[in-house]
Amino acid sequence: MTLQSAPASPQPARARTDSGAPDAPRRRLRFPSAFTVLFVVTVAVWALTFVIPAGRYDTKDGSPVPGTYHSVELTTGFWQRLKDLFLAPVNGLYGVTDAGTGLTAPGGTGSFAGAAGVFLFILAVGAFITVTMRTGALTAGVARLAQRLHHRRTLLLVVLLTVFSLGGTTYGMAEETLGFYGLMIPLMLSLGYDRMVAATVVMVGAGVGTLASTVNPFATGVASDSAGIGTGDGIVLRLVMWVCLTALAAAYVVRYARRVTEDPSRSLTPLTEDDLRIKAEGGEAAKLTSRQRTVLYLFATTFLFMIFAVVPWSDLHVTFLPTLGWYFPELAALFIVAAVAVGLVGGLGEKGTVNAVTAGAGDFIGAALIVMLARGVTVIMNNASVTDTILDVLQSAVADTSSGVFAVLMFAVNLPLAFFVPSSSGHAALAMPILAPLADFAGVSRALVVTAYQSASGWVNLVTPTSAVVMGGLALAKVRYDRYLRFMAPLMGALLVAVAGFLALGAAVR
Repeated sequence: MTLQSAPASPQPARARTDSGAPDAPRRRLRFPSAFTVLFVVTVAVWALTFVIPAGRYDTKDGSPVPGTYHSVELTTGFWQRLKDLFLAPVNGLYGVTDAGTGLTAPGGTGSFAGAAGVFLFILAVGAFITVTMRTGALTAGVARLAQRLHHRRTLLLVVLLTVFSLGGTTYGMAEETLGFYGLMIPLMLSLGYDRMVAATVVMVGAGVGTLASTVNPFATGVASDSAGIGTGDGIVLRLVMWVCLTALAAAYVVRYARRVTEDPSRSLTPLTEDDLRIKAEGGEAAKLTSRQRTVLYLFATTFLFMIFAVVPWSDLHVTFLPTLGWYFPELAALFIVAAVAVGLVGGLGEKGTVNAVTAGAGDFIGAALIVMLARGVTVIMNNASVTDTILDVLQSAVADTSSGVFAVLMFAVNLPLAFFVPSSSGHAALAMPILAPLADFAGVSRALVVTAYQSASGWVNLVTPTSAVVMGGLALAKVRYDRYLRFMAPLMGALLVAVAGFLALGAAVR
């Protein structure tokens, strides 16, 4: 987040000291990155483990048994715990929990506690998305769609917003949206709309899709893994949410767009001379080649197959479809193979495909490292036996609430976390190990806690100034942040009420 005074025009002279020398320019205050936040959290949690009493629950089938919490005495001394802090990132990647001592450390034998599977999966998805973007197929596909629906502008708004929402719900479309503003702005201006419509078709579309993620690997996938459930668990509720919330967002954007065309004076981003010139020139639609069509088919087929592979069809009583039960290892392999196939089919060649795969993995290494760091925090708490103590306190706080109230409370608890940790994957890996077991006490599915978390993360990330996607998109669209907030305020309220209702409904129909 950047805090600075509004610029004046022309630029004022700098203030001078008594000696006549100009003062140094005022330094900008920036909100720390997710890495810095997680570093501070890691050290703070480690320090708190010396204050929080150690304790554990008895477990059954991996879940804590209510009423069995008891104090335990730690056998690790200060230097061992200091070593845990030092090794936290490593343990977060490939730590192994010893069955006898319950302590997590690199190497040894026992159950795997690290996030290596998630780590590799994120890199594979990043490679796949980057390869697809480099073929130009996604941009050309959206342009072609816009060209076909150019004379049916209301339908075009709905379809485009739905396309971006589909990207959000399936693979957490975020930074990828930044490449579409150059296409959307001339198109929307030529249709008689303003820059706010162009910005929100992209940003609100992808944002609402991420809020109602169905199989988004960076939100649903990481959270489900941290909660100890499958990615497909709870997909029916999330699918209904996606349809309804996307329709709500589309209706809101269309309502504003119609208001602007009927009365341009009501626009939050009035047209400038440059906008009028762009409007007169109209938007150019790129031609969709046969290669790009094939790439789009491969792109869609890959995500459709991922959905098919992770959904527990037998639990949904769908007997004519096999339940593959795929998890992160299989899905990582799927996206690696698909990335190579898309690159070769898309005409990138051997060298271009390899470069795109490595560049994509590099672009997404930040998200993967955040998951690793967040998992390291979990290891510190578990090695100090304070996770169950925190869980016991939270369980006492929600013990007398109904399942519906519990679900809404989970949503509320995740809102401040989403602001301080804008990375959805880092937020999931940090919060789910503590919050998910609370569902066992409340008598609701852990999948509902996952849905509450991702809804809170998606809701906050629609407007948070700590998001590079929001601030970068608004900069590209040349839309002021305060005007965007004014546009979003009613929609944010409607989404808040709708999400709370869906969570309460999900708790009631378990």
